[in-house]
Amino acid sequence: MTCRTLKLVKTLLAAGVLTFSTVAAVQAEPITVRLGHVGEPGSLMEKTANEFAKRANAELGDKAVIQTFGSSQLGKDTEMLRKLKLGTIDLALPSTVMSSVDPAYALYEMPFLFKDREQVAKMQNDPLIRGTMTEAAKKQGYVLLAFWENGFRNITNNERPINKPADLEGIKLRVPNGEWRVRMFKAYHANPTPLAYSETFVGLQTGTVDGQENPLAQIYPAHFYEVQKYLSLTGHVYTPVSVLAGASWKRLPKDVQDIIEKIAMDMQPVALQYGAEMDKDLLGKLKEKGMIVNTADKQAFINDPGTAAIYKLFQDSVPNGKELVERVKELGK
Repeated sequence: MTCRTLKLVKTLLAAGVLTFSTVAAVQAEPITVRLGHVGEPGSLMEKTANEFAKRANAELGDKAVIQTFGSSQLGKDTEMLRKLKLGTIDLALPSTVMSSVDPAYALYEMPFLFKDREQVAKMQNDPLIRGTMTEAAKKQGYVLLAFWENGFRNITNNERPINKPADLEGIKLRVPNGEWRVRMFKAYHANPTPLAYSETFVGLQTGTVDGQENPLAQIYPAHFYEVQKYLSLTGHVYTPVSVLAGASWKRLPKDVQDIIEKIAMDMQPVALQYGAEMDKDLLGKLKEKGMIVNTADKQAFINDPGTAAIYKLFQDSVPNGKELVERVKELGK
């Protein structure tokens, strides 16, 4: 309590308006921790966030309560990052946008770097990679608590199946607000158009963009199948979710911090499991919705000069970029 509030409480106690038990009850009011994300109802992001809140709240008891706000209720990713710095929200789940926050996070923009979730699981706790990302987040004013999953990204569009890089030529493709994804699709001669996830359905519906790229666990809940004809399983990029805290983190009691961080870490393998289950389930559902599905020729993309150009740019831009790439490749062996 502030001195002013304390004086008021003493006055009210003396007057018999308040009792010590009432004051104790007010003081024991649990801290509210607000977590925001852009995931739609039914998305992997929502499922993981809600399970995290359920588990954390069970351990926090009356110390604190985590409330989740999906569907961009607390803002788009860029807005939530600003609010984290201001301390007006407490936790957020940014994904691709992190590559614009710090160049180190562009590691997750490297095409076809991650092969499967086994490799991803090793990456999450690898000292070099985890340490680099933790320091990069800290440098920008954030606290990295854990890595969850957004997923392996695939392309949908209304023009044609995407089997090789040449099939992307001229396609207006919605991409997230991250400069590296723009660079990658420009290298493949597409016309990448940054657009917030919450605005993507309307963009597809009105023809502002021809297609988009997202994990299946984002494609299905957003009903993109209603306005898209082709689904090409490219798996071109794996994007994790960064579980971030900001300015308000240091105001939380240490025991509350410890519980939140522990449960966030506990959710890492759970999120991967959810992602694998949803990929299998949602692919069938998207086919049932009438989408025409093809599996892209990944080797054609890997061999494309555009892929080599993106890797070179990353390694030239990030001090230990080459080391990070090589480490991820080792984890995939």
